[in-house]
Amino acid sequence: MTEQEEREGEVRLGFDPAKAAGDASLLFIGKIRTPWARREDCPRNGLQTSEPCRIVLDAPYRPGLHSVSMLSHLIVLYWMHQSRRDLIVQAPRRGGGGAPRGTFAIRSPVRPNPISLSVVELLECDEAAGVLTVRGLDCVDGTPLLDIKPYFASTDSRPDAVVGWNRPA
Repeated sequence: MTEQEEREGEVRLGFDPAKAAGDASLLFIGKIRTPWARREDCPRNGLQTSEPCRIVLDAPYRPGLHSVSMLSHLIVLYWMHQSRRDLIVQAPRRGGGGAPRGTFAIRSPVRPNPISLSVVELLECDEAAGVLTVRGLDCVDGTPLLDIKPYFASTDSRPDAVVGWNRPA
């Protein structure tokens, strides 16, 4: 099966989201440096690796790192630039047994806007160089960075959250 073929139950959008008119514009503020050169080498999620990665901010955005060194964890938003953007229903290979799921019900990078997020542990912050060393990323080397936000366990954690199709039997 080629990258563009659908699995059973998958549904494509009737248009190319990358070419659709929209009212948003995004600025990439840096790059993420990881040990993984190919998508298939990446961990499935950030909890499956202990590899340190670097987030390198472009020069104009480096002052935004002021006080980041006081944080233990961050939310990192990034653009999965190698991902397909044309599926609205997918049949995931893992999690959920391959049953078709709506794109907005799964964490696949294949989505109209391939924005991904990871909660990462901050290991080191070099404000002057604009480099954060973190643990918990799952993307290819060179992934464009969209944003960094502080992780607040008091407001970001939802211990009672449920994903009904992903419950243990």
